Amino acid sequence: MAPRNLPTRPTTDFAKEALFNLMNNHFELEMISVLDLFAGTGNIGFEFASRGAESITAVDNNGNCVKYINTTAAALKFENMQAHRADAIKFVERAYRKWDVVFADPPYEFEGHELLVNKVFEKNILEDEGMLVIEHSKRTSLEEHPRFRESRNYGNVTFSFFE
Repeated sequence: MAPRNLPTRPTTDFAKEALFNLMNNHFELEMISVLDLFAGTGNIGFEFASRGAESITAVDNNGNCVKYINTTAAALKFENMQAHRADAIKFVERAYRKWDVVFADPPYEFEGHELLVNKVFEKNILEDEGMLVIEHSKRTSLEEHPRFRESRNYGNVTFSFFE
């Protein structure tokens, strides 16, 4: 269990189960690489790792979160998971590779959703059949973006999918 002093809002189990049902329909999870932006406790990254994802790169700007993810990944022997301390947008701007899934769970008060989506596609960090997934409040709508494909609501959580 993550320490309570981390500034995070973990994805609910209900929403996470729904997300991974969708992911299983789109990908062979054992064959994918994942970039987890605004990783927090690494909740989503650990789910991908436990399902056999080939590699998981977690990014968060909080040093305690990064330390927690790296320590937990080592304890669980998830050698394919690494966390880096960085601003998510700046990390995408400097990205040196591509991922099959880019998952982002910014704080609900985050106002840079469109910038984030644009940077992911401008920097071409998704593999050809890749997918960007953004978790956000149901009060936020991302449906106007040209790369938007669909959204799914689970209680107060919404996942928007971009291709």
